[in-house]
Amino acid sequence: MTDLNQTTPFGRTGFDVTPLALGTSSWGQLREGESGDERDARILEVADAFFAGSLETTLLDTSNMYGPTDAGHLSELFVGQALARAAGPDAGGARAASGLVIQTKLDRDVANDDFSGDRMRRSLEESLSRLGVDRIDVLYLHDPEVVGFDAVMAPGGAVDALVAMKEQGLATSIGISGGPVGMLQRFVETDLFDALVTHNRFTVLDRSAEALLDAATARNVGVSNAAPYGGGVLTGRPESAGTYGYRPIRPDMAAALERLRAICDHHGVAMSAVALGFSLRDPRVHTTIVGASSMSSWRRAIADATAAAAVPESLWAELADLTHGIPPHDAD
Repeated sequence: MTDLNQTTPFGRTGFDVTPLALGTSSWGQLREGESGDERDARILEVADAFFAGSLETTLLDTSNMYGPTDAGHLSELFVGQALARAAGPDAGGARAASGLVIQTKLDRDVANDDFSGDRMRRSLEESLSRLGVDRIDVLYLHDPEVVGFDAVMAPGGAVDALVAMKEQGLATSIGISGGPVGMLQRFVETDLFDALVTHNRFTVLDRSAEALLDAATARNVGVSNAAPYGGGVLTGRPESAGTYGYRPIRPDMAAALERLRAICDHHGVAMSAVALGFSLRDPRVHTTIVGASSMSSWRRAIADATAAAAVPESLWAELADLTHGIPPHDAD
């Protein structure tokens, strides 16, 4: 049974993390009929609870570009507001609240896809200002697939800038975060990175990150597995039907989804619990990032994690070949 309060070493980062991590990519979106003030109150309730230590998680995942709105990128601003309230005059470090870890990401300029070393330095300055801190616990290079491996690894480029940030004490540990698993594995194999975020590629419907997780484990790289629900479809909620990983679901994957649904129904287990449990039960994954922009959505994740602990081994055995013959997400 997964103990949600039990921490484990986050690879070689020097931090300890809980099985669940709080994701903030949607911290900025307005719900239908909601005012800006209502949105802010909803999200800050979650952020405040994190820093109060009452969410059964020690890791918060954000990014320079999360929460895009006409008023700017709001996710880090919400985190910074909550951290300042929790830490008071002691808000000079991201770990001012004992045992809590904040990880954020360096992002390109979305207006022109600038991924240069100079842009990475500006991205860090923006994040430090929004968060109200002078260093980042775990700092990632985000979505390098936009420009490619060679471009970000070029001398004086984004990776050099990130490594320098660690050497200068602006980040305690550094990582790589993105989509295509082949590219991520190339980055991991450079042995420059302490941590990894992979998303949508290690789920009950897409297991294409297997070799990537093995490569990370061999190097003691901390692994965060994001989007365990495949962008929402594995929650079983109607509003998420028809997509996987933010794209229209392929027919072969849709067929596997229906087999999964039938197996879950046969065992009387919620599909969402199986989806989250698939990530939680793998020893190569140190923490699983679940997005939540309200207390109710976070409580649903806790309920799924609790239910996952009771999933019978016979169900997992039935799922072993569920994705056999299905091309990986990156093959689209």
